Amino acid sequence: MMITLTTTRCLIRPFERQDIESFMAYRNDLDWMKHQSFKGLSYTEYEDALLGEQSLQHGIQLAIIDQATDELIGDVYIHQEGLTYWIGYTITPVRARQGYAFEVMSRLIHHLTDQGAEAFKAGVLETNKASIALLKKLNFTYLTTELDEHIYRLDVSDM
Repeated sequence: MMITLTTTRCLIRPFERQDIESFMAYRNDLDWMKHQSFKGLSYTEYEDALLGEQSLQHGIQLAIIDQATDELIGDVYIHQEGLTYWIGYTITPVRARQGYAFEVMSRLIHHLTDQGAEAFKAGVLETNKASIALLKKLNFTYLTTELDEHIYRLDVSDM
């Protein structure tokens, strides 16, 4: 399933080859990515992961593009388990704390709800205060801790 969505400021779309170097610039910034996985890889490894065959059942990564400048400003991850979708998000450091993640995740959650999603989950490290604040703003609630991640959940019935 190809997902392409627009928000007020952003275009959410599959990755293209020209996105990879920008993606690597923030994904391989290990200080910025301290709360994240999927980092520190080579160009070829990212190319295979981002441009190869993707499915919601195995997890897909989508690019977040600033519509005004056509720049890659972040990415979202979606993994479907039945009617529950795991979601993740990363914004490049220069665009952080400007409301992009909230704008994009709100749109994505509404889109997936229209497609039949019943619940959403997100895993976040306890130290990632900004991400936890975003999940709470999106009405997610703390569910449990698995390994070192706090799992938050949003039921569509609570939206």
